[in-house]
Amino acid sequence: MNEIKFYHNAPDRLAAACSITGKAVARGHRVVVFAPDEQLARRYDALLWSLQPQSFVPHVGQDSPLAPRTPVVIVRSLGNPPHNDVLINLGDALPPGHEQFSMLVEVVSRDGEDVPAARRRWQGYKQQGL
Repeated sequence: MNEIKFYHNAPDRLAAACSITGKAVARGHRVVVFAPDEQLARRYDALLWSLQPQSFVPHVGQDSPLAPRTPVVIVRSLGNPPHNDVLINLGDALPPGHEQFSMLVEVVSRDGEDVPAARRRWQGYKQQGL
């Protein structure tokens, strides 16, 4: 892994992640979004459709046959990602297999429960020498 970026004080974690996703795709990156639970994955998917109605961000779920050709893939597991450019972590823990990505993005909201979880992730990356 070359780089980890933390975005702090996001008013809405998912909205900020969608915005970051759109910017990354506009810059030519391919993005894997790690959403470890089904409800979170669905909320993120719905938000990508509605957040910026004028600018569509192509995205699919990990089981789609189009995943290898789509710039944004929402996954619940990182066992076999379709690409390894940018990983956006929406989970509360270190994403297993994050080392295979060129860049990892962590979005931290102002929510009181999100901040301690982000600190634990930061400590975990630090312990790994990242």
